[in-house]
Amino acid sequence: MSKLKLVVIILNKEEFLDELLEGFLELDVRGATVIDSVGMGQLIANVPIFGGLRSLMSGARPYNKTILTVVDEEKIKPIIDVFEQICGCLDDPGSGLVFVLPVDYARGLQDKALS
Repeated sequence: MSKLKLVVIILNKEEFLDELLEGFLELDVRGATVIDSVGMGQLIANVPIFGGLRSLMSGARPYNKTILTVVDEEKIKPIIDVFEQICGCLDDPGSGLVFVLPVDYARGLQDKALS
């Protein structure tokens, strides 16, 4: 049995969301949760004492999407590959962030989401 992993993606380029989710379907990743999110930099830039930071964050996108999905371990690399094909290299500033955590316990997952 494969190990389950939680893949967390911070998608900075919201315009790629639909295409990214389509890519997940092609990988047979059937379950994901998408959350509207805002980076810390955007929030502190609106506080007067931190207003000077606004110039340091030029090019930063104010809003992003956080995508959560639990998958078998072998799907991690294909998910990252699809992300980079659609959104750009993760090493490039502004494309996004991906990290993976172990899932020690999960209940309520559909078997189809993990096949």
